[in-house]
Amino acid sequence: MRHQKRTAKLGRTGSHRNAMLANLVSSLIRHHRVTTTLAKAKAARPVAEKMVTLGKSGTIHDRRLAAARLRHHSRHFLKTKAQVEQARKTDVIRILFDEIAPGFKQRPGGYTRIMKLHRRQGDAAEMAIIEWVESAAGSDRQASPQESETSAPRAAVTEDKSESKSE
Repeated sequence: MRHQKRTAKLGRTGSHRNAMLANLVSSLIRHHRVTTTLAKAKAARPVAEKMVTLGKSGTIHDRRLAAARLRHHSRHFLKTKAQVEQARKTDVIRILFDEIAPGFKQRPGGYTRIMKLHRRQGDAAEMAIIEWVESAAGSDRQASPQESETSAPRAAVTEDKSESKSE
């Protein structure tokens, strides 16, 4: 019996599951939002939250722990300055510790949000978006003027229809 066993196996071996979750969290750090299945999003949430908790303290030891968990390798093999600069821009550990974690300094937890989507057409798997709570609010503010222009006429049209039905 599997009593008291919390780990979502996701149909993978332990090493495959850990590598997949590390890649998923690395993508979340780079892109701030990832669309995946609901089960994978729920499995990745604790990993992402622990990475932010490590990032909030910011010590070299925590950087090494995060790099080990996310399977991130050092950049010592890069030859040119352009390669080093490109690697620096996409370095998940630097993004986590320098950009994402400082935004959550005052927040005691709950750094990610999972929003359910429709079911995937091929296999009817439940899809979801996992994203950072704070950065999502910032991106919503940037996208809202465009959305409000397009959604306002739709709202007016639906209100007109409802008024004509009630008369």
